[in-house]
Amino acid sequence: MSIGYIIAKKTPGICHFLFPTANPVCELDSRESEILFFLIIVVMIRTRKTGSITMINYLTSSFVYTKVANTILWFYSDVRMGLVYGVLFVLVGLLLPEPTYSGPDKVTYFRTAAGLEDELNRDKRITWLITFYTAWNPTCVNFAPVFAQLSADYDLDNLKFGKIDVGRYPEAAAKHHINDSSVSKQLPTIILFKEGKEVTRRPQVESNGKLRKFFFTEDNVKAAFDLNNLYKECKSNPLKSSKKKEILKDKPNEKSD
Repeated sequence: MSIGYIIAKKTPGICHFLFPTANPVCELDSRESEILFFLIIVVMIRTRKTGSITMINYLTSSFVYTKVANTILWFYSDVRMGLVYGVLFVLVGLLLPEPTYSGPDKVTYFRTAAGLEDELNRDKRITWLITFYTAWNPTCVNFAPVFAQLSADYDLDNLKFGKIDVGRYPEAAAKHHINDSSVSKQLPTIILFKEGKEVTRRPQVESNGKLRKFFFTEDNVKAAFDLNNLYKECKSNPLKSSKKKEILKDKPNEKSD
């Protein structure tokens, strides 16, 4: 569907049937060429802004904008064909949605802002890495499989990974000073909590109030939160060992009784 208009326009036989009055025949006119060049510029700008750093993410964004451009081209040529293409566009999106991540993950999803705060304070020995996201933000969608894979690789009994949808629970964004508007550059935001308190976050807000740009790749997240050393630290101090120590301390008291 992404190149349907160009194929129809450039293929002899099809173009004569669909565009009998076109001039030049089986060629793109100047307005159609302008729309396609504008599409290329939009794809480059939008993929850069959304942080599409893998080929899959880049192609996904490109296909969406290309289909929109095709819709415009079909409407430009014939309103009836534009309506048909628009209906097909919607049906394909509903019946064949983009595949979601189906690999391993150990992410805890918080359903309320209060639930997140309760969990952070329930056991302060647990370190939490929380992603504040929205379902409609492209960068959040692209980052979801990365965060899921990190949770599977680094999860411990005292190192946990969680997510909360600030689109549904804006009070969580307000509490942690995250702009959740449609033009926000703070989505997603990852915050590291130790002993129930924020230690660091990405993206960071500089002293002058400007947001420091951050690309949400696996390597960048590992480096920003020092996950390898954090994992070693948490693994060397597991919760189970602390429970064993408490049991051993209680045993002498039982004997003395």
